[in-house]
Amino acid sequence: MRTFTLLLTAFFLALLMSPLQAAENYSELMNRAGMQRMLSQRIAKAYLYNGQGVSQQEASHQLNISVTRFQYNYDALKKISDSAMQELLGAVDTLFANYKALVTKPYKKENAAAVLELSEQLLEASQNVVLKLEELSGEKIDHIINISGRQRMLSQRIAKYYIAYQAGFHDDTSVQKLEAAVSDFKAALETLKAEKKNNERIKMLLNKMQSQWERVAPYFLKLSGKGNPALVLSAADDINQLADEVTALYVEIAGKDRKK
Repeated sequence: MRTFTLLLTAFFLALLMSPLQAAENYSELMNRAGMQRMLSQRIAKAYLYNGQGVSQQEASHQLNISVTRFQYNYDALKKISDSAMQELLGAVDTLFANYKALVTKPYKKENAAAVLELSEQLLEASQNVVLKLEELSGEKIDHIINISGRQRMLSQRIAKYYIAYQAGFHDDTSVQKLEAAVSDFKAALETLKAEKKNNERIKMLLNKMQSQWERVAPYFLKLSGKGNPALVLSAADDINQLADEVTALYVEIAGKDRKK
């Protein structure tokens, strides 16, 4: 009888403490879901860089690691016991299966065009997951985690469309998406710099991000000028790493705030 009671208690506790209902998990889930947005763009960027013969060893490594990490994060997010979230993740799963199959094929311009299109669809599906998590959380700090995590994605998105331009994708839509990503990155950086919860470490990292951005921004603003895809790759990845650390620090702050 006592064993039955303990099992019954454990069962109800499990229901009460699902991943989304355990407050301490919100911010980490937001971080992980936000990383999926970045990976959707990083995979396409790496495919294009590899196809253009620029930093091929690094690009090939990034492609393989990013595909593996996307799957790992997806498996973790899939454990969220919320029906609406499960539906959103189902859409991600279908898109990712097609995306993964495509980026393993040899580089051709028509394949690259399909990769660009699928990367947009996967980004949108991953963004829907992030927004659902933010809605379920309802806490301001998780909104900041969203913004900070999005900088990771924008760094890779900008590099993706930059190398796409170098690969011959000069259509107005691609150029406009690059320009929009540049504008979004700049605006978000100012938002993060003004955040009241910033500690000295975060301020220092944001200043480094600003410096990296100023170093590489001229190449995005003058696409028709002489390109430097290797520099863009390096700077975009440095910015991504800085944004990742800033996001982790916001997650840490959120955890401390919830314990007060």
